[in-house]
Amino acid sequence: MKVVRRLRQQAAAALLVAFLTATGARAASYLETVRTFAENVREKGRDRWSGQGTPLLADGINVDTGQPVEWVFRESDGTTSRWMIHNLGTQQNLFRVLVGLTNLTGDPRHRRIAEESLRFHFAKLQSECGLLRWGGHQFIDLRTLQPVGRFDADCHELKEQFPFYDLMWQVDPEATARFLRAFWNAHVLDWRRLDMSRHGQYGLKLGELWQSEFVQPEPFFEGTGLTFWVAGGDLIYAGATLHRLRTEPGALAWSLRLADQYVRARHPVTGLGASQYSKPLRRKQPPDGPLVGRLTWSDYGDRAENQFGRDFPGVAREGWAMWFLPGSIYAAGAIYTNFSLIQMEVAEALGSESGELLTNTVAGMKAYLRYAYDPETNLLRPLWADGTDLTGYVFPRTGQYGPQGTVLQATPATDLHLFAYARAYRLSRDPDIWRAVRAMMKGLDLGDPGDDPRHPRELRLETRNSNPLSVFALLELHRAKAGDAYLALADRVAANLVARSFHHGFFLADAEHLNAKFDAIEPLALLSLEAARRGKPELVPTFSGGGGYIHGQFDDLGRVYDLQAIWAVKRPPTAPPSRP
Repeated sequence: MKVVRRLRQQAAAALLVAFLTATGARAASYLETVRTFAENVREKGRDRWSGQGTPLLADGINVDTGQPVEWVFRESDGTTSRWMIHNLGTQQNLFRVLVGLTNLTGDPRHRRIAEESLRFHFAKLQSECGLLRWGGHQFIDLRTLQPVGRFDADCHELKEQFPFYDLMWQVDPEATARFLRAFWNAHVLDWRRLDMSRHGQYGLKLGELWQSEFVQPEPFFEGTGLTFWVAGGDLIYAGATLHRLRTEPGALAWSLRLADQYVRARHPVTGLGASQYSKPLRRKQPPDGPLVGRLTWSDYGDRAENQFGRDFPGVAREGWAMWFLPGSIYAAGAIYTNFSLIQMEVAEALGSESGELLTNTVAGMKAYLRYAYDPETNLLRPLWADGTDLTGYVFPRTGQYGPQGTVLQATPATDLHLFAYARAYRLSRDPDIWRAVRAMMKGLDLGDPGDDPRHPRELRLETRNSNPLSVFALLELHRAKAGDAYLALADRVAANLVARSFHHGFFLADAEHLNAKFDAIEPLALLSLEAARRGKPELVPTFSGGGGYIHGQFDDLGRVYDLQAIWAVKRPPTAPPSRP
């Protein structure tokens, strides 16, 4: 066995040397790929439709027609409106790519595209209250340069977007600070309890903000807002960034206070949770019988309690639901991925000023491993925050979480989980976190790094993994001084993702997809790899784990996300030839 093991190690070492030798040539190819992408974005995506020659970019194009993607809305009178989408919120990772490309190549044109777009927004499109016209329910129509929002809530919303504030600050620090304050001002409904909403109203007068009184509420108080982590994470990031860039202690204090609300709402025994720290105020009694579909309305109070409270009294609450349903955008367990990623980024940037933010984040991630994760199968069990295993549970009624008859099952840990836990390992060096990283790598076809991260033993350099999130994860391990083997493995994943996704000069899910989203994270992963190869990871802006979206009524699809309505669209299959 020792001889076999030694031979395998020698073969792996030889393969690693070959990969490292080829990395330089491939890196040059990756850089050229991203440069081609950026040139195509500028040539085909820059405004030529408004008649004013603005620096604004479309969100993406149809690669067959070259036309920008549109949002299609069926009006109440049956007519159809079509708007060419420019959503600044869905271009923040693109801007990170453009800045990184300038830093790596020395060509200022790429960065200038992003800067000019931001400058135009601040000068021409920023609301009088300081909010920007962007996010989940607002965008700019490139034909008219007018904000559009009537396809849904027509309000300000940022969820898991984590904008590129550093670039915004460099372009216009006063306008950026004005936005960051207006963001908090519009979304906090009751400062005394930190009751807040994912929806912010435009036009509000600036209140007392950081001078407001705070009275620590008990977890799961009834509030008029919905304190979703997907909105809270962006507020935490915004306030902490304002302090980092301007030294505004009040903004940081309230950001850490908000982060602590989610920690205080964790289950007192398991430490699991929480995706919310309040409950929706019950304005009506939930109906029975044929009206069970209305249990998705927050007017009826806590929707998890309404749907599952009979089976799980006392624990069935929205903030304590920890599961993922394939095909659904609902994933409460994502507090251990996107939410954790942004809190770790804040903690690293602020150091000791961030208090217990990193400690609390890592503790929550470890609790999730303890109760949900099976390292042998790389599966995550669906749970309530008290640790109740819900594998095989059948929904007794229709509601927020799905229709009656839905069966909860364990689901695989994804490349996003690996990315989050790899960052957690780099920042904490916790052995429990490392054991999870090791198991996730095996489950994601990346090989077995072994017990000691500094001496990986069997990385899979022939992997078929092509996920950019795995590239980011492996770069986290490389930054943890775990060795160049992780860089070689990241190079293999990068080669796979280029083969899978780079078509027609743009990045798509694959060759069959029709619409190219300019905010793709594949090019950011390629640039991050090149910066790591040069030993200068700071040249490429950090991927924060976020991304933009649009959510609303789309043509005859109902209320959907742009992911389903636009970016998932494939070209029609070619009809088979007719027989003679």
